[in-house]
Formats: sequence, C-alpha cells, structure tokens
Amino acid sequence: MVEMIQCVPNFSEGRRQEVIDALVAACRAPGVALLDHHADRDHNRLVVTFVGDRAAVRDAALRAARAAMELIDVESHQGSHPRMGALDVLPFVPVRGVTMADCVALAEEVGRVLGEMGLPVYLYEEAARTPERRSLADVRRGEYEGLRADVAEGRRLPDFGPPALGRAGATAVGARKPLVAFNVNLGTPDVKVAKAVANRVREARGGLRNVRAIGLALEGRPAVQVSMNLVDTEATPIYRALELVRVEAARYGAPVVGTEVVGLAPQAALVDSAAYYLQLEGFRADEQVLENRVTEALLVEVEGHEPAGADSGPLAPDATPRAGEVAAMGKLPLEQFLEVLASEAPAPGGGSAAAVAGGMAAALVAMVARLSQGKRFAEVAEEMVRVAQEADALRRRLETLAEADTEAFRQVMAAYRLPKETEAEKRTRRQAIARALERAGRIPLETARAALELLPLATAVGERGNGSSASDAAAAAHLLGAAVEGALLNVEINAASLKRMADVDAARSGEELAGAVVELRGRLNAMLPPLVAACEARVRGTG
Repeated sequence: MVEMIQCVPNFSEGRRQEVIDALVAACRAPGVALLDHHADRDHNRLVVTFVGDRAAVRDAALRAARAAMELIDVESHQGSHPRMGALDVLPFVPVRGVTMADCVALAEEVGRVLGEMGLPVYLYEEAARTPERRSLADVRRGEYEGLRADVAEGRRLPDFGPPALGRAGATAVGARKPLVAFNVNLGTPDVKVAKAVANRVREARGGLRNVRAIGLALEGRPAVQVSMNLVDTEATPIYRALELVRVEAARYGAPVVGTEVVGLAPQAALVDSAAYYLQLEGFRADEQVLENRVTEALLVEVEGHEPAGADSGPLAPDATPRAGEVAAMGKLPLEQFLEVLASEAPAPGGGSAAAVAGGMAAALVAMVARLSQGKRFAEVAEEMVRVAQEADALRRRLETLAEADTEAFRQVMAAYRLPKETEAEKRTRRQAIARALERAGRIPLETARAALELLPLATAVGERGNGSSASDAAAAAHLLGAAVEGALLNVEINAASLKRMADVDAARSGEELAGAVVELRGRLNAMLPPLVAACEARVRGTG
C-alpha cells in the first residue's frame, strides 16, 4: 500500500517551552503528518512522532536536526534520562509499503548528511555496522561526557561526522521495529529501589528479552520510576514487563502507583494487555474492537498520514483549480461518482477509475468463490473460502487507493500553487512539486500491484470455480486487465514529468517508476491472456 515510514526523534529538551515549540515546528515539513509529541520535565526530554514517505521524512528529520543543533547545548543539559546529544536519537520505523532494508538505507543517508553538517553520528539497531553498536545503551554508554572523553582519545569514533563532540553532542541514527516507551512509577522516594528493579527487569542483566530499563528519580514527587523501552511487544508484551516490575518492587515494599505510555503505541500491544488483565477468552481484536470494525466498514484509514498519488499529469504551473474538483470517493454512491467522473473536473480521473475497476474485479472474484462452496464443490471449497477472504481484502485496498489517488491530485495542485517570488520559495516549490509527482506515480503503481495480486485468485475461480459463474470470472479478468493497464499509464505520465525535471533525485525517481511499469506490464502480459482464454472457454462450453 502507500509508502509510510515513522520517525521518532528524541531531543534533549523538555523544560523550555519556546524551544519545545521550535523543535516541534521544525518537524512539520511538507509531506509529513505530525502524530504526537511528549515533553517530560523530569527526563528533560522531548519525543516527537511523525510519518510520511521516504523523501518527506528525510527532509523533516534534517530540519529537526538543524534546529536541535542551534537551540540545545548538551554541555549545560541536566535531566534524569541518559543523553549524548541535542538530537539524541533518530530512529526510522517501517510502517507500510517499505522494508526494514529501506529504513536502514534511509538511516545511512541521513547519517551521512548529518555528519557533513558537523554532527557525529552513530548507526544503531538494524542500521548498526558492528554488533557492539546495535544496542542504543551500548552506543550511549557514559552519556555525553563519557563519549566525548573516549572520542577525544581516539576510541568509539563515530560512523559519520567529525571525531569530536561539540555543544550539540552526538546523535544515534537507526532503523528499528515499533517500540513502546513504558514507564512504571513506584511508591517510594528511594531511587535505589528503581535502579535495582530496572537491573532485574532489563534484558542485559538477565531479565526479560526485548526490554531496556533504567531507574530514575521523579522531581517533586514521593515516587521513583522504572523507565522501559519494550522493543518487541509481540515477544514480550507490556503486561509481562509490568508484572515483573511489580514482583521485583514488592521485595522492597514499593507498590506500583501508576504507569505511563510515552508517545504512540501499537493498538495490538494495548489490546493484548487489556485481554490479559480482563482474562478474556477467545478475544479477537479485529472482530471485537468497535473502532476496527467501523474503520473497515467505512473504508477510512485512520493512521494519521496524508494519502499520496494522483491520476493525472501535473497542471500547468499557473493553473488554478476550480472548487469541487476533488471529490471524496469513499462516501459517493455509484451514480454520483460517475457524474463527478464525467464532469470537467480533472479529478477523479483515470487512476481512480482504474482502482475502482480493480475493486469491481475483486468483488466478482469473491462472489464466484462464495458460489463455489458447499457439498457440490467439496474438492475446492476450502480453497474458495481462502480466495474469497483474500479478494475481500484486496477490494478494500483498491477502494482506499481510489480515494487516495484523487486526494493526491490535490497535493500536486497545491505544490504548483506555492509562492515563487524569491529563490528560496522557488527552491521549496520545486522540491514540493517533485515530491508530489513522485507520490502521484506511486499510488497508481500500488493500484497495479494490487490488481496483479488478484490475477491468481481470478485464475482459481475461473478454472476451478462454479462453471455457472464462468462469465463473472471472465468479466473479472477483463476488468483486471483494464485496472492494471489504466494504472500503469498514470504511473508513466508522472514518471515522464519527473524525468524532465532538473533535480537529480526527481529524475532518478522517474526512472525508478518507469522501470516498475516495464516489470508490471510484463507480468500482466504473461498472466492475463491464459486466464481470459480459460474463462471464455468455460463460458462457451469448450473448456
């Protein structure tokens, strides 16, 4: 689906509101959605979470780093949380449409640029170049003062940047899975208790796997804190970490008086703990959590990102969009959708229509699969149940892509309407146009891929499904061909626009999109004709 990377910069500042505001503002770059920010006075730390595609996230991360280097002096920083730099940690997390390898490549790219800016950079977690730098705790050992002394003596030199730490310190840049920052407050003023409990809980001291923990004092409160990073809540859920903290703290007569999730947490991690403490039997979050079912029913993605892509080439630089020319697809009845599609408005257009065609094909495949179950079709019934489920999932995906395609055209128009009076404005405008055009190519590319994923399912119902529905399977096959080819033509027009731009990265993106078109069109030409022939043969009784 749509490419999305999460970035969670941690800044060594949680007290000066004007600096916090400036750092959060620096993260609000074009093309990213700011999801959350959390400042803690005791930790003296700010955690920001935003998402976007690779280019937008990279730009936002670099903007944030520049702001931190200007606004934070680590030498005068005091707080309970370990730190080694103004921008202390900069992780990239794959969310959708990207791999961990993509995030590693992004971490290396951003790390290199930060090094060129004069900031010492250490790659960690999945991006680490050596095993001893995989753990953030190992990288940050000794904090700013200890690391500065080691580097000055030629030890623990950074992966990028100068071999010396200045007022901005150093930054750990990495790629990792989603983690949960989970704090447990204990009812004792003795920080030694928190440190002892943290030692027994953390993985490095023989505690729970995937748990990083430290013990901290809480200023102005008769309590202390065990602050944890749970780096894999599927393997080590939140409730298990909490219960071990509770057991270990009980040895010192310290009760748990509160817990805290810092920043964002995956829904599944919270649901697992709720199910554990409620002792639920046979609970399924995908079916029994109200919001999940509402989201599915309304085909609305609630992950906080801006959809990306477009179904047409760019407007002329000075074109002025008309009111109402971008329609929300998900809630339009068929008649209204066709009326909007037939109007003079440039969107929705071919890209959205291609996705809708793919969605109709998926619906037909699911229908034939459901008509191919029961005793009459015992040999294929189990296969057809799976086909129907997978076709349903792809239908929802294509419906979402149809709406995202139209929304993305708005982003292309918005980019062309940016001011262009000064050189700086022209540069910003060119970059925004390039990003919008790239997204405009990637949405229909995902549409083509989703439609191609349907071809094996259509083959299953066309060759082994209910023969009385062979015409429906054949219609699905022809619709899939139209969906793939229609989407690829929209990729091509945006790829051509990118390749004509003077920007090297934009031209490279255009070449990448054009190469993907060739690959997917080849797969279509290899897979579709045999499917169409088989379906039409059954319709005519010759197969």
